[in-house]
Amino acid sequence: MQLLQPQPKVNMSSLVHTLPTWDSNLTLDQVQRSLWSNANSEENQVDWLILHFNLWFSHHNVILFKGGHEPEYFPATSDEPAKIQFAHGFFNSALHEISHWTIAGEKRRLLPDLGYWYAPDGRTQEQQNLFEQVEIKPQAIEWLFAKAFGRKFRVSLDNLTGEGGNGQQFKDHVFLQVQRYFSGEAKLPRDAARFIQCICLCVRNGKSLHAVEFQREMLD
Repeated sequence: MQLLQPQPKVNMSSLVHTLPTWDSNLTLDQVQRSLWSNANSEENQVDWLILHFNLWFSHHNVILFKGGHEPEYFPATSDEPAKIQFAHGFFNSALHEISHWTIAGEKRRLLPDLGYWYAPDGRTQEQQNLFEQVEIKPQAIEWLFAKAFGRKFRVSLDNLTGEGGNGQQFKDHVFLQVQRYFSGEAKLPRDAARFIQCICLCVRNGKSLHAVEFQREMLD
């Protein structure tokens, strides 16, 4: 098993890229049903997110909805669409679960919980290392989503009662993964790019995300 290794520092002066757009012809009229500026509470923002996600990805036969307890993904059936359930109605939980869904390919979207391996809180160091390996990309994409919405992002090692891993090293990896998406070294999943573009149209007056908006110290 290859464990997380320290990564070289990035020269921030060279990171002047914006993310590639999913569809240059996409317009605000096509993606906005209600004004984000009118969603002035956490509950209103969650409702706005559900309404718009379900519009933007209706072609995938999937819906986002609030869950009372733990997040979970339910594949589509012959009678119902696929469901992305996020925890306790929390906005950031929704962004995290959406990030996992955007990474999953067509085959994994046919599986409960997208086929992810998951060990609950209380993981050993070896289990924690595996957990962190598979969480780098989802949390990097979640940070992109959060930034597009103008919200605070915090990395999560999700192992309060176990061996917590190296938080600083994990933050390094999440930061560098974000920069790889901007530089083109890593390709942003198509549905993640669409989600970000739609958010930016509605929330940022169409302004794209820029690499310099993401600083390593923001994760501390």
